[in-house]
Amino acid sequence: MRKFPIMALTVASMLSLTGTATAATTAADPVKHPKLIANPLYEAGALPATTCDEPPVKRNNRKLARAYIDAIVACLDTTWEQHLTAAGLPFSKPKVRHVDKLPKTYCGMKIDSGDSLTYYCDRTNTMIFQVGKTWLNDPSDMWLLSTVTYMYGYHVQKLVGIADALDVVPARTKAAGRELGRRGNLQNECLSGAFIKSVWPLKGRTTKDWTYLQSIQEGDAPGEARWYGKRANVVAWTKRGFATGDPGSCNTWAAPSSKVA
Repeated sequence: MRKFPIMALTVASMLSLTGTATAATTAADPVKHPKLIANPLYEAGALPATTCDEPPVKRNNRKLARAYIDAIVACLDTTWEQHLTAAGLPFSKPKVRHVDKLPKTYCGMKIDSGDSLTYYCDRTNTMIFQVGKTWLNDPSDMWLLSTVTYMYGYHVQKLVGIADALDVVPARTKAAGRELGRRGNLQNECLSGAFIKSVWPLKGRTTKDWTYLQSIQEGDAPGEARWYGKRANVVAWTKRGFATGDPGSCNTWAAPSSKVA
């Protein structure tokens, strides 16, 4: 079983969720902030159909994996620029960095252990990748594609104001804060699915590849902090985005708590 990729919340969100809120209210079911539940992103329609060619990747070849990541980010840039600008929403490309080893802290965040890591820093709009043996063991499946498209969701959330809105939503308890985090992360799963749908079918891919990707998805492990959601919800939101190809179907903020548990 493939290990669930270690990913970080945006800095603003991380501070909001781990700090102590001064407001007297707490996260509601559903969340009430208009930038979260009624964001213009949800009214912009389905993502435009575009073509995205996956470069070749080989087992244990970091150079090819990095080139693959860069190519997928370029595809994401093309799709999201067209989509957001057509809707009158702001767009700018994220920066992409590749490192052999992340420092112990990055962008104000303590870095997790692991050989394969990726983070998004909303201070600099940068996606940073540490590609190691876990991701290089079998990079020919759709896992790396899913990881990159998921991480790009943080950038989209920043562009359309979701990240900033999340920063000001009060979370009086640790449990409420983690639910907010799961809503954001599960939205990224859905946005990832929507993007993949917009470039589907990918050359050389079949439905079996998509089905296999869902079979290796994982959620929060027992005993760990619950930031990502249980496996069933991770798969459900990914499939939802793929089924519609529409970010409007990715409104996790208006979903009941059971759907983001």
